[in-house]
Amino acid sequence: MPTPVKSINDFVVKFANVNGSGSASANEMFARSILRMGVPVASRNIFPSNIQGLPTWYEVRVSGHGWLGRRGGVDLMVAMNPQTWDKDVASVDPGGYLFYDSSRPIPQSKFRDDINVIRMPLTEICNAVYSDPRQRQLFKNIIYIGALAQLLGIEPDVLETLIGEQYKSKPALIAPNHQALRMGYDYARDNLAGACGLKVTRADGVKDRIFVNGNDAAGLGCVYGGATVAAWYPITPSTSVAEAFGKHCKKYRVDAATGKNKFAIVQAEDEISAIGAVIGAGWNGARSFTATSGPGVSLMQEFLGLAYFAEIPMVLIDVQRGGPSTGMPTRTQQADLILAAYASHGDTKHVMLFPQDPKELFEFTARAFDLAERLQTPIFVMEDLDIGMNEWLCEPFAWDDARKYDRGKIMTAEDLDAGKLFGRYLDVDGDAIGYRTLPGTHPSKGAYFTRGSSHDKMAKYTEEGDAYQEVMQRLLRKFETAKSLVPAPVIHQAAEKTGYGVIYFGSTAPAMDEALAALKEEGLHLNTLRLRAFPFSEAVSDFINAHEQIFLVEQNRDAQMRMLLVNECGVDPARFISILNYDGTPITARFIISQIAGRMTMTSREAAE
Repeated sequence: MPTPVKSINDFVVKFANVNGSGSASANEMFARSILRMGVPVASRNIFPSNIQGLPTWYEVRVSGHGWLGRRGGVDLMVAMNPQTWDKDVASVDPGGYLFYDSSRPIPQSKFRDDINVIRMPLTEICNAVYSDPRQRQLFKNIIYIGALAQLLGIEPDVLETLIGEQYKSKPALIAPNHQALRMGYDYARDNLAGACGLKVTRADGVKDRIFVNGNDAAGLGCVYGGATVAAWYPITPSTSVAEAFGKHCKKYRVDAATGKNKFAIVQAEDEISAIGAVIGAGWNGARSFTATSGPGVSLMQEFLGLAYFAEIPMVLIDVQRGGPSTGMPTRTQQADLILAAYASHGDTKHVMLFPQDPKELFEFTARAFDLAERLQTPIFVMEDLDIGMNEWLCEPFAWDDARKYDRGKIMTAEDLDAGKLFGRYLDVDGDAIGYRTLPGTHPSKGAYFTRGSSHDKMAKYTEEGDAYQEVMQRLLRKFETAKSLVPAPVIHQAAEKTGYGVIYFGSTAPAMDEALAALKEEGLHLNTLRLRAFPFSEAVSDFINAHEQIFLVEQNRDAQMRMLLVNECGVDPARFISILNYDGTPITARFIISQIAGRMTMTSREAAE
C-alpha cells in the first residue's frame, strides 16, 4: 500500500467523463459546494468540439492559500471514462487516489502500485434503483458526487441546497437528485471510511468574491461601456459573449415605459458581414462591437484595415483558441497576438488589451469603448478560452456611477456654425487625432467621404504620395498617443536585488503568481512585469533594459509576444528566454517553476565555474 497523500484544503481533483453524459453540471456543483464552504477553488473544463461521445475532463484546484491557476498534477482522479483510462491513471501523482466504477472488472496490470485505489460499483447501484437508461446515466454523476462529499468531508446540506437552486424551475427533479446524492454519501460512509486523506474543512477564504466566467463578464462590460450595437457570427469560444450581452441588455437596456429595446443585436451571415455592420454603427456614432476568435479575425482583415485607415471606432473581443486553421476550437492559447496587432494588409497597428481575469476583463471591455472613440480606431480585447469559458473566483465588479463616457473629439453643429475649421483627418491639437462629425450633425457643413482609398488630411481622395504619407505618419503618431491612454503595465520589484526579470500577460497571471512565490522560497528572485496593453509604454523598454535576462512566459508556439517586444521596443532578442506552453491547456505553476528554476540554477552554476 503506497503512502497516501494527506492534505486539507489543498489538492487537485480531476474528473474524466464522456461528453454529453450530463457530468458537467454535476462536476460544477462539486466545485461550487467547496466554495460554499469558504474554500477557494479554480475550475477548468477541458471538453471536445463535438456534441457528445468524446472524452472530457473537469479539473478542480482546491486551494486554501488562494492560488487560482493550474498547479499541475492530480491528487484525486475520478475515472469515469474507459477510453482514457491509461492516460488518466498515469496523470495521478504518486500517493494520490484513483476513484473509479468497479462494476466491471479491470485487470490488475491497468493499475499502478504507487497510487491508492477507491472502488465503488456505481453502475450496479444505478441499475438496482433506476430502469430508465438516461436516468442511470445522469444520476450516476450525482451518486459519485455524494460519495466524494463523504470522502472529502463536504457537507451534504451544501450540495442539497445547490441542487435546489439548480432545479428551482423544475422542482420535480429536486427530490430524485437529493436521493441520488444520499445514496452515494451513504455508500461511501458504510464502505469507504478512511479511504481518502484529502479533506475539505470550512474556512473564510472566499469572502465576498464572485464565481463568474469571462465571457459573461465581457458581455456585462459591453453594457457598462455604453455599447448599443453588437453584430456577430457564432464561433467557439466567443459565442457566449454576444449571448451574455443580450441577456444583460434585456435587464438594463429596455425602456421601462414603452418596453422597446434600446439596443440592437445582429447575428450576421458570416464574420465579414458582422464586422461590416459594427463599422457602420461606429461611423454613425453608436458604440458597437463584435466578438469572435482567431478564424473570425482572419476573415475580418480587410474591414479592419478600413476601420484603421478611415479611423472609425469599434471594439473586437477576441476569445483566443488553438490554431492555426480550425486548430483546437475548445482549447486555449495566446496565439492571435501578431494576427491582431497588425491585422489587415499594408501598414497597420492596432491597440490590444490583455486582461488577466474576468474582473479585469469587465473593466477593460468597458474601457475599450472609451479608447475606441478617443483614438478613433479598432480596439482588440484579447481574452482567451481559459478566461472566457471557465468559472473564475474574483473580486466583485465595481463601477463609478459618476463616470462619464469619453466620446473623443466630436465637432458639433455649434462648432461648425462658429466657423471652426473642419478637416476630418486634420491634427489641430498635436495628439494626431482629428475631429469627427456624426451623420446629421449639420445640414450643410461637416460632411466628408469615409473611404478606404487614399485620402488627404481634409478627407479628399488623392493618390499624391506626399499627402498619403502625411496621413500615414499621423497614424503612427496617434499610436504613440495611445501609449499614455492604455492600461499601464504592473511592475513588482523582488525582495532582493536581481538581474533576472519575467514578463507575462493575460490568463498566465494566476499560475505565474504561484510560481513566483515558490521560486522565492527556493531563494530565486525575479522582478516582474505584467503587460496589460499594446502599444508598449516606455516603462516596458526600461524594464527590459534594466535586466541581464528576461523570462518571457506566453502560451503559443512561436513566442509571439517576444516578436512584438523586439519589433516595437528595439531590444536585443538575446535578452529573452522564452517559456512556452501551447498544448491547449492552461499553463501550470509547476511548468513555470521547472523552466525558470532550471535555467536560473544552470546560469548560476556556469557563472561559478
